Amino acid sequence: MRSKYIVRDVLAEITSALNPFIERASREAQLLLMKHLNKDELWLITNQNFEVQDVKKLFEWVERRAKNEPFEYITNSVSFYSQDFYIAPGALIPRPETELLIDEVLKNFPDTDAEITFAEVGIGSGIISIVLAQHYKNAKFIAVDISEAALKIAKTNIEKFELNNRIELRLGSLLEPIDEAIDYLVSNPPYIANEVVLESNLSYEPQNALFGGNVGDEIIQDLLDEVLRREINFFTCEMGYDQKDRIRHYLKNTDFESLEFYKDYSNFDRGFTFKK
Repeated sequence: MRSKYIVRDVLAEITSALNPFIERASREAQLLLMKHLNKDELWLITNQNFEVQDVKKLFEWVERRAKNEPFEYITNSVSFYSQDFYIAPGALIPRPETELLIDEVLKNFPDTDAEITFAEVGIGSGIISIVLAQHYKNAKFIAVDISEAALKIAKTNIEKFELNNRIELRLGSLLEPIDEAIDYLVSNPPYIANEVVLESNLSYEPQNALFGGNVGDEIIQDLLDEVLRREINFFTCEMGYDQKDRIRHYLKNTDFESLEFYKDYSNFDRGFTFKK
């Protein structure tokens, strides 16, 4: 290794290393270096001769990215709802589309001062319950996951945002660990059919957070059964783009107030709110 590395040279070297494997290699090189230095893009542009320290760690990141490991796992950081969250293997990487789930809850229950109980099934990294807790200041949150690794990651984020006294974590499947009455259920459950072949980078993410059964919507159906059995007033849930008709059919003989679907940024059906 050379004795001195400056920003300009490091960017060129990283870009060259990523170029055979990653689209937009130049941009990814910038992002990795920005994260490594904890600097923004303007700083990077105006400090091309700055000496970069601890390049060994940076080049380890580059090697991992060249193998198509997700950027977020490498840097242990993900942006969601304009905030930075901790992420690691063991929890699904939050997608921008899931921000729409937050918006749907706020639209369907605008009383953010209400003293209600939220439940989340499949908390993953904790992003949904945390952002909702920031909006609903008087609400209680009970969050469940079958993965101890995911609960550990969620706990890290909950502590970061100082919400330990508002969000309670429980290990278990679906709503089994919750005996309390629930006012609002939210979930981004696994909803991909088992036989679907995914892109290679998704192999790094927890498979039990992606695949929902032979058809894909089995867990959503189980959650709808729980909503009906427990008489939960509201249920907002993310779903697959092709599951709208199946969900409607599943509820065709059910008496309920409303079932409203919402679309994602690409205009695909992405979720629904069920009002009992």
